[in-house]
Amino acid sequence: MSPTHEPRLQHVRCLHPGGLHRMAYWEWGDAENPQVVVCVHGLSRQGRDFDRLAQALCGRFRVVCPDVAGRGRSQWLAAEHYRVEQYVADMVTLLARLRAERLGWVGTSMGGLIGLGLAGLGDSPLQALVLNDIGPAIAEDGLRRLASNLGQRMEFPDLEQAADYLWSVSSSFGPHSREEWLALCRPMLVEQDGGGLRLHYDPAIMRSFAQLADPAAASALAAAEQAVWALYDAVRAPTLLLRGAQSDILDEATAQAMRVRGPRARLLQWDAVGHAPTLVSRQQIEPVVEFLLGHLGAAQAPPAP
Repeated sequence: MSPTHEPRLQHVRCLHPGGLHRMAYWEWGDAENPQVVVCVHGLSRQGRDFDRLAQALCGRFRVVCPDVAGRGRSQWLAAEHYRVEQYVADMVTLLARLRAERLGWVGTSMGGLIGLGLAGLGDSPLQALVLNDIGPAIAEDGLRRLASNLGQRMEFPDLEQAADYLWSVSSSFGPHSREEWLALCRPMLVEQDGGGLRLHYDPAIMRSFAQLADPAAASALAAAEQAVWALYDAVRAPTLLLRGAQSDILDEATAQAMRVRGPRARLLQWDAVGHAPTLVSRQQIEPVVEFLLGHLGAAQAPPAP
């Protein structure tokens, strides 16, 4: 594999109410390429989730995959700062560094909400938006499931047992070979000084998220949903909406509403997949590559991995 097909670990300093923190990001392709695709992961994941998609894109684009604060190689924050508003501010700092002339965004779950936070702003730099199994309304059953799974077990003796545990709470990702699943799991783990492995995210992200699943937060969630719909309606970038047909986060009614309002997203669904498609298989990668190439001005699609 050529050097452009291996990621480079970079960092950028971002501001939060308590000071500065370091956000890591993985950069693929030509570092001088002004055509950029930013890929942002879900709630407890990290930027290496997009390795297969980045490999398919980096012959045409510079692909940037951040580890959102508190995950992967990024610095941990106080629990109260793990909020989408903070993540959007961090991404604004990252985008200033990237100096993209044409900019696409692929956001899975939480990463899609961050993308909406950027795409719905006035004078947004985003020119193509891919939302992976997320919308302005989040189904309550899915919220409760994520809250119950997050941070239940953090330490493991080896990769195999960690992978088995992660599959037990993530089988909704859909069918994967053992090789594919291990590749997704390795970056989720870090070695401990005393031996063994632990999950590569701050357990404190669970605290702020768990509040969302509390029935007492229903009125606040309803207000937040209306605010996100307003952002979605303001999006001007062409939008591709991906959905697992069995998703318990993005329900069918919300997906259909997103087709007819705001940017009128093109909807693509996969059977036997819930929340969320991992963009690992050729079937899932190819339409994303085609969409980004079509709207960011690249001339020819690279071969799929």
